[in-house]
Amino acid sequence: MARAERPAPIAEAPPTGAAAATTPAVEVPKTVAGLCDVLERIAPLKLAQAGDNVGLIAGDLEASVSRVLLCIDLTAEVVEEAIRERVDFVVAYHPPIYRPVASLRTPSAGTDAVVFRCIRSGIAIYSPHTALDAAQGGTNDVMAGLCGMERTEPLEAPAESATHRVKVVVFVPATHLDDVAEAMFAAGAGRIGDYARCSYRLRGQGTFLGGASTHPAVGERGRLEYVEEVRLEVVAPSASLSRVVRALRQAHPYEEPAFDLYPLQGEPTPGIGRVGILPPRTTLGQLARRLKKVTAARCVQVVGPMDRAVTRGVVVVGAAGSLPHRAALSPGDVVVTGEIRHHDALSLIRSGATAVALGHWASERPALAPLASRLSDALTGVPVSVSSADADPMQPV
Repeated sequence: MARAERPAPIAEAPPTGAAAATTPAVEVPKTVAGLCDVLERIAPLKLAQAGDNVGLIAGDLEASVSRVLLCIDLTAEVVEEAIRERVDFVVAYHPPIYRPVASLRTPSAGTDAVVFRCIRSGIAIYSPHTALDAAQGGTNDVMAGLCGMERTEPLEAPAESATHRVKVVVFVPATHLDDVAEAMFAAGAGRIGDYARCSYRLRGQGTFLGGASTHPAVGERGRLEYVEEVRLEVVAPSASLSRVVRALRQAHPYEEPAFDLYPLQGEPTPGIGRVGILPPRTTLGQLARRLKKVTAARCVQVVGPMDRAVTRGVVVVGAAGSLPHRAALSPGDVVVTGEIRHHDALSLIRSGATAVALGHWASERPALAPLASRLSDALTGVPVSVSSADADPMQPV
């Protein structure tokens, strides 16, 4: 079967809102590890959906990088192009290995064959996938820009898991405050980002009544005591918690120091999808025709009447699934995506919303040109290009 003709050029989204992302100008080692660091700054792997296989799929971290190629799908044709162009690093948006594999063989009907050939040819493979979907300036931001959306925000904002950190709160007499704090710092507490010895201190008054078997460091047993104390708060990694508590106990003057442990919930992180306001007087037909032109999509479908006015866009590149419905869809909303399931389309009609389905590949491909530009800015002297062999597997009749 003949492959599709070379994809038409794709217009790059205007830098509006979150789409106006930049990559910090830093000295980057021209190695696989250096390029991985750049890609992880652009699309932090922690933003990926649970279970997604993002990051370096195959490659020697110490190998040098002299030429980079970007694609949506790592097909045999893309690998041939990479070998022909002497590429040594491929950024494949879709991970060619998604689930654990027992072997890499060739010939094979699976993607293990193309991965094997890349390894044999010294070509590293990196996949950003859903991390790029959620990242600032990623796939969904680019599509939102092509729609002309403004005031965009993530469709979802899940809380980052932070169970690996605990806040330790201890009450210390002022005379021993520095001793206890320094002991906890030395045990691994008090670090936030690049800052060390971080703490919060608040003065107050504590009370206690010691029983017959106690030996209070302050006051007398059997008598209600009032003590001027300081509430000391520090953050500690869970892995260091036992050491921090042990250091706290050893440095604290009390026989039974009072302290609390609070597991921390992380701050919300950008999720996949974007919601924003469309230009005034936009209709479903106008938006669909515009996107078909700027993305060169060949299999565009719409849900709803072409003359329906649309005011709010809900962008989910690739397969929309049930994600758009998190935006509480109503008349005036339009979902812009790659593909929509039949029953989800019926649900959209019942809600009065509309949709534009550009095709899975066609909805994701526009993000490659801006990504290539950002990589070129970060990797001075290293050519970065978008694959011409990468093609939509779905073709019109």
